[in-house]
Amino acid sequence: QVQLVESGGGLVQAGGSLRLSCVASGRTFSAYAVAWFRQAPGKAREFVSAMTWSGYYTYYDDSVKGRFTISRDNAKDTVYLQMDNLKPEDTAVYFCAARFGVESDPAKYDYWGPGTQVTVSS
Repeated sequence: QVQLVESGGGLVQAGGSLRLSCVASGRTFSAYAVAWFRQAPGKAREFVSAMTWSGYYTYYDDSVKGRFTISRDNAKDTVYLQMDNLKPEDTAVYFCAARFGVESDPAKYDYWGPGTQVTVSS
């Protein structure tokens, strides 16, 4: 089992930045691929970004490419999502997730955090 807890969400104006963190506990976190998803009210949970266990490969949805950066510190069992140039359409609850192997389908992830709210005002 892996337990995940996100933090760093909040209210920010359009064009601003936030850095989300996801701290893991339990089994060896460094063995897992990690991903960030988001869910806006009334919408399905959608893929934002993912990273392999090594950190060597990263993946981004086109909507955030060039604005968001995923990173991980396996020594601290922590994954980060640096979000720059935020837009009102980025408003959502952001979740981190983990599994063996990178996927963009949220249904394939085994472990989830409770989420952190990000609100971007115009």
